[in-house]
Amino acid sequence: MNRHDVHLVQQIMGYPCVSITLPTHRTAPENRQDPVRVKNLVREAVNRLLDEFPKREIEPLLIRLEKLAESIDYNYLLDGLVLYANHDFSQSFMLPFSIPERVVVDDTFLTRDLVHALNHTTRYWVLSLSEKPTRLYEGVRDNLKEIQIEGFPMEHTMPGGSKSLPGGKGVNISAYRDEYHRKFFRQVDSALKPFMDADRLPLVVVGVDRYHSFFNEVTKYSDQIIGRITGNYDKTSAHDLSKLVWPLVEENLAKKREKMLGELEKAVSDRKVATEISDIWQKASSGLGRHLMVEEGFQFPARLDQSGQNLIPADDVTAPDVIDDAVDEIIEFVVQMGGEVTFMQDGQLEKYQRIALILRY
Repeated sequence: MNRHDVHLVQQIMGYPCVSITLPTHRTAPENRQDPVRVKNLVREAVNRLLDEFPKREIEPLLIRLEKLAESIDYNYLLDGLVLYANHDFSQSFMLPFSIPERVVVDDTFLTRDLVHALNHTTRYWVLSLSEKPTRLYEGVRDNLKEIQIEGFPMEHTMPGGSKSLPGGKGVNISAYRDEYHRKFFRQVDSALKPFMDADRLPLVVVGVDRYHSFFNEVTKYSDQIIGRITGNYDKTSAHDLSKLVWPLVEENLAKKREKMLGELEKAVSDRKVATEISDIWQKASSGLGRHLMVEEGFQFPARLDQSGQNLIPADDVTAPDVIDDAVDEIIEFVVQMGGEVTFMQDGQLEKYQRIALILRY
């Protein structure tokens, strides 16, 4: 799940849009009940639709919803599951935290859990370099999901790949092979561009030394690479690859968090920081935020006062004027204005009320 996915779902409108959410389980024996719970919630959604529409009119949506439920691989779930379906669209998303059971039929899809996952969980890209094929994965904490759009997975179809190299007297076959490998990895780097443009996340690169060397020569994303894993992992599953990648990502995160705590202390002494959430809201929405630091578990349901400038804590998150989580909105402000966001472990920002914004000036 990336920003493009979430924005796509948010743009879909038209009654009826069915959203189903539920907590799930990663391991047995708890996960044995997950298929039953999904089936029951789908049945509830179907019954609600049939109460409002003739079966013939709603049948394409019912078929789409049933197929979506059947496509779930219950062996590889995380802690939460979201299903979306309307007449023209269906998609499921796994989330790395538990969410309530809900069946919502509305003009739009219920995306609050997706936005929270997007903004509050560690996400990154993994690029596994190979001739056949190079694969791109989206990482959400310790889970990897392979990307299978926009040219990925990508095979080397030039000479030296699926085509034979030129031969003959005086031909430097090694030089030919190397040059076509460079061309292939330039193509890989170009295919990576739309993903980086939409979500400029940290990147982990996997592959044999030779492929690392070629990719390093041609990539435009050296500054995003936080680690490299050397070896041939062409036949390694996403599940097994995640076990290698996640410790490296965690180590990088720990170093970044320590660095940011030092930068925060300096910003405090320079008086270039906001630590009160209403002040952070105003400065972030005005584009003054350079780097937001927020604890992973911090949420703040709120409403705006009459001036439209100040946040007031809200207890009833179902009220129409309540912002589900002002922290999510602040994160979106900062990202849209070109700032950075670092998620801290719960308790690391206790003396700053769990959130702090380092200002541009």
